[in-house]
Amino acid sequence: MAYLSPEQHTIVSDAVGEAELVTSGEIVTVLADRSDGYSDVVLVWAAALSFTAMSLFAAFPAPFMDLWDALVGGWGHEWTTGELASMTIALGLIAFALGWLLLSWDVLRFALTPGPVKTARVHACAIKHFKVGAERRTHGRTGVLLYLSMREHRAEIVADEPIAAIVPAEVWGEAMADMLVEIRQGRIAEGLAAGVRDVGQVLSEHFPRAEDDQNELPDRLIEV
Repeated sequence: MAYLSPEQHTIVSDAVGEAELVTSGEIVTVLADRSDGYSDVVLVWAAALSFTAMSLFAAFPAPFMDLWDALVGGWGHEWTTGELASMTIALGLIAFALGWLLLSWDVLRFALTPGPVKTARVHACAIKHFKVGAERRTHGRTGVLLYLSMREHRAEIVADEPIAAIVPAEVWGEAMADMLVEIRQGRIAEGLAAGVRDVGQVLSEHFPRAEDDQNELPDRLIEV
């Protein structure tokens, strides 16, 4: 799913190019639709619904049995142990299938995914993109990744080791805040550009641009 137009991509890439004019740091931007499919979360919820349905039947069997007798048009009868077991299993399977089907809807799946789980998955995905696209790919190991995951409404800034050793994580929080102010208003490209400018300013203080500095990583926004 593409979130930005070519013109909006240009806003971000221009901001990266301008920021790198004053620093030897290399800034990479990644915009992701989501950081994970959360199939394990779907499985947990479906299993929970399944066990809930079976537990309710075990605790209050009469309403279920009366409903079944009414649906099949028969008279009430004495349920055998095998019939009770079969009904329990059937209810569990139906509840599991319904839960899995309902949670296939993205809106519900992301709404029911715990916040800490989203945060951890976004962080892990940002690290993965950083290792592939920026880590140790510059001469002075001065790569920084700005990662924005839309479905989770979360962002990450990941820096190469020489930068992380000098710049405290709290400093990146200011860049994150400026970025999210724009993004919350629907201005995604402008938000990323604001974050890039802040990161560039921090990098220029610790890693100023040398005369022979070369652009080692692409300035373009990577949308995945």
